[in-house]
Amino acid sequence: MRALNRTVGARIIGTLAISVVALAVPPRAAETDLPLAKPETVGVSSVRLDRVRTFIKDFVDANRIGGAVTLIARKGKVVHYEAHGWRDKEASQPMVKDAIFTLQSMTKPIVSTALMMLWEDGRFMLDDPISKWLPAYADKQVLVDGRLVKANRPGTVRHVLTHTSGLALTPNDAITRASLFASLEERAAAAQKPRSTPAPTQPRPATLAEAIDRAAPLPLYFHPGERWQYGASTDWVAILVEKMSGMSIDQFLQQRIFAPLGMRDTHYNVPREKVNRVAAVYSPDRTGAITLFRKPEFREPTTYFPGVAGLNGTAADYFKFAQMLLNGGELNGKRLLGRMTVDLMFQNHIGTDKPVDVRGDGYGFGLGGAVLTDRAKAPDALSLGTWTWGGAWGTIFWIDPVEELIPIMMIQITSYTHLNIRPLFSVIASQAVVEPNARK
Repeated sequence: MRALNRTVGARIIGTLAISVVALAVPPRAAETDLPLAKPETVGVSSVRLDRVRTFIKDFVDANRIGGAVTLIARKGKVVHYEAHGWRDKEASQPMVKDAIFTLQSMTKPIVSTALMMLWEDGRFMLDDPISKWLPAYADKQVLVDGRLVKANRPGTVRHVLTHTSGLALTPNDAITRASLFASLEERAAAAQKPRSTPAPTQPRPATLAEAIDRAAPLPLYFHPGERWQYGASTDWVAILVEKMSGMSIDQFLQQRIFAPLGMRDTHYNVPREKVNRVAAVYSPDRTGAITLFRKPEFREPTTYFPGVAGLNGTAADYFKFAQMLLNGGELNGKRLLGRMTVDLMFQNHIGTDKPVDVRGDGYGFGLGGAVLTDRAKAPDALSLGTWTWGGAWGTIFWIDPVEELIPIMMIQITSYTHLNIRPLFSVIASQAVVEPNARK
């Protein structure tokens, strides 16, 4: 009995020692600067939020994703923030809350916000032609039934913000959904790899400006404003920011958005000292099981900063950006946009006859993001006016202005079309809301 007591006592002392050490380790900034709150204080059920853990665990256990970071906020308070599964499964590294993910197309809303900041500076009108800053894009031609005809209107700033421009960076930029993901976002990712192996033809452009210049002679896929087509339009948004501000888009985002909002972990080039927080990227095989696509490792800095993709960041950082927009352009005393500008961004600018096919039925498109216009048709279980976008490697966010709700999910998988994890996460987030919003 004495031996048993000594053993139990030693275990208790050891446990206490571990607890003391854990308390002595300062929490990471990703947690300390978030407005954490108990769910019930903002009308969210803590019991129902437990379903998030089970939901993600099922995908991890089935080997459909490596891991995830999920964040849900309501009324400006983060009520759920968890890491699930593996950051690097092959190295037995568990996911961490401040893991850094390749954002892919979740770059687009940030870059579009940058241009709207310049709109507020009085630099342009939305229907100004982009040729005002890019003269080579005047008098564009359109490829119609295999022949070139003159565009029936100039391409405008509004067109590039809403993916109704018809612009393409290369002759091979495809029109189908699957190849668009490959040709646009994968090309943007490839541009960040070291240029050790020269291309057999023309070398890759070193900067976005060079790519835009090369693309100027290419015909449009359709007359500007004629239809919605997911494509390279946000690269022209980025180059307009550069032309109007005199700064690279990388510098502009850092100085005008990331620094004011405290987005310390959002980068085009991930610093070497942060590589141990980068999430591995996986691909599904023919059965849907994942295999390693890209391991976390340092990549030489690039000078190619696209608008379509390229940023890397954390769930906590993206929450700050999303909450700024939900607040009407302000966060923690730092105002980036006016309230009426955000309202304009959240309006549908493309009418009802242009399907946003990569998002699903029930969506229109605003300035930089999709807008939920029909709850009965939309795949996501959120309110009318919800503003959203996702990345080709599985990341996604929503801003629901009616419920003041922000769900964010970060995963890394090169193809997710065989999964329903993204729309189902919107259900998991919305089902936890149990009290009405007084602002409704």
